[in-house]
Amino acid sequence: MAAEASIPGRVSGIALFDAAGRLLTALGSAAEPRLRMLLSDGEWRLGLRQRRITPLQPERDRKLLAILVPLGAAGEAVLVSNPPGEALLTFLFAVDFAWDVLHHLVTDPHDAMTIVDGAGRVAYLSPVHERFFGLESGSAIGRPVTEVIENTRLPQVLRSGKPEVGEIQRMRGMDRVVSRVPIRREGVVVGAIGRVMFKGPEQVEALAKRVNVLEREVAFYRREADALRGRGGVASAIVGRSAAIERLRVRIAKVAPLDVAVLILGESGTGKELVARALHREGPRRAGPLVAVNAAALPASLVESELFGYAPGAFTGAERRGRKGRFEQADGGTVFLDEIGDMPLEVQAKLLRVLQERVVEPVGGDRPVPVDFRLVAATNRDLKAMVDAGQFRLDLYYRIATVSLEVPRLADHAEDIPELVRHFLGELAELHGRRPPEISPEAEAMLMARSWPGNVRQLRHTLERALIFAEGSTLRPGDFDTIEPSSTLVTATATTLAASGAERLPEATSRMEEALIRRALAQAGGNKKRAAADLGISRSHLYRKLEAMGVR
Repeated sequence: MAAEASIPGRVSGIALFDAAGRLLTALGSAAEPRLRMLLSDGEWRLGLRQRRITPLQPERDRKLLAILVPLGAAGEAVLVSNPPGEALLTFLFAVDFAWDVLHHLVTDPHDAMTIVDGAGRVAYLSPVHERFFGLESGSAIGRPVTEVIENTRLPQVLRSGKPEVGEIQRMRGMDRVVSRVPIRREGVVVGAIGRVMFKGPEQVEALAKRVNVLEREVAFYRREADALRGRGGVASAIVGRSAAIERLRVRIAKVAPLDVAVLILGESGTGKELVARALHREGPRRAGPLVAVNAAALPASLVESELFGYAPGAFTGAERRGRKGRFEQADGGTVFLDEIGDMPLEVQAKLLRVLQERVVEPVGGDRPVPVDFRLVAATNRDLKAMVDAGQFRLDLYYRIATVSLEVPRLADHAEDIPELVRHFLGELAELHGRRPPEISPEAEAMLMARSWPGNVRQLRHTLERALIFAEGSTLRPGDFDTIEPSSTLVTATATTLAASGAERLPEATSRMEEALIRRALAQAGGNKKRAAADLGISRSHLYRKLEAMGVR
């Protein structure tokens, strides 16, 4: 018995009591004087009857378990066992109803469980599993698990010692999601437990849907919290820490979750499209497509077919199957209608109907097509002034401008230029497969001092030209000579042209080009490669111009 007592989890002693509570016999460790005295204590045994299982500590460095086994009218037995680990002892010390918890685990009607020994024989099959397989209670115990449960992999888990979690197992014509976990004693696999995690993939799918709902709720509250802090998820991609940019982020975070039309106002190059993308990605339609349309770039003759689509054979050159318009392509998502102020009045009327009735009529079609999208529009024009001038419909204006967001000019947040410079240089260096260059304090100060009429877009283009043609690893002021004519040059040229009297446009254009080329050459110190880059033309084109000017 002493040898067995050293084995964790094995019974090391037993004490038998009659119906009156008198000790009849004690064997093994239960016969030790200290344990025999404790086991004979009627008050202690009364507590054991309530707990059914409790820890024992007869000596400082020795811990055991006492398990009560009722024997009916004959009395009761107390088994003394070695605990398998500290975690179980902690559990038993802390939980007065530990026995009831264990009983629930092995009889839970919602948790089908199979336990096999090291040889792969069934040691226990939960009642719900027995009913599922049509077995009598206890009839599976001792049988090879492969004879009881089809497609089981518990023998493989015993051999590999590796758990398998979330696997699909087909049993009695039904798919179940199961886990199989090996059980070890002192590092040796002594058995395995198989449990049904879900009754089928449908439950997993239902759980996934619920998790997605919770994730969306968490994302919403994160955006709300970010809005209160002045920063927002995707909107944080809008670079800058100035008060103007922080206000824009807050407004994006507040407006994005609302499925309303948004009008983005701002000068060309301020980043209106970036705001539109932030609204889409943080909005309720983020899973749908974002379809961008530049109204100013669409030929007047193609606006309707591009926006509303066309039926098969609607016009000469049309695709045989027809084509979906941009609104139909964006069904379930967002339409970003850029430069909406340039849309013809007749198309404005049709757009208004789309927004009111949520249907589009393809060109040449005979039936309307329902569409569901969020409209985000943008313009650099004063739509209110256009309404007053009769160039933009008032009813359409109110439809597209439920909420307006204004993107500030770069001049209004010039303090963000250093951060924008670092951001763009990193982005452009990755695009062109180069290391991000440093920028000298003098060059940074020069960039901050410029007015940037083209806003952020102009800054990015200027940085890209400098990155491409810079000679060293640090950008300096000389790397940023551009083709942008100063107001002095423009005024001087205009004065010269005016003084020369009436002049045809080709001659006037030629003289302006010559003036700009000479200025670029002077600023580049005669370096034709740099002058061509500053002018935004190829060197071969510059050479042809210089030859025509008689300059070598």
